[in-house]
Amino acid sequence: MNCEMESSSSFNIGQIVLHQRFGYRGVIYDVDSRFMLSDKWYEDVAQSCPPKDRPWYHLLVDGLDQTTYVAERNLVITRDLRPIQHPLIEAYFSLFNADSYESLDLKN
Repeated sequence: MNCEMESSSSFNIGQIVLHQRFGYRGVIYDVDSRFMLSDKWYEDVAQSCPPKDRPWYHLLVDGLDQTTYVAERNLVITRDLRPIQHPLIEAYFSLFNADSYESLDLKN
């Protein structure tokens, strides 16, 4: 199947978001324009069957030592803009500017 992608992501790297189904906050550290993991992962984990042809986001989960891979439709903007507590935050971001993180890639 050959699907043309004309969609863009709704969220940005460094943005703090809320997973609307599970209630956790996180910061986006990478974006895939479409689902990029295996079909087995999708069948095992993505039980709400989110679209594969829309953006998927890699998140550092606040307060936990884990990352997640989340479909765009499961994320919303959060009003809680406190800094994210995650051991890898400094591996991806250079600073927190009151409502989002600046990516290390932007320092060039």
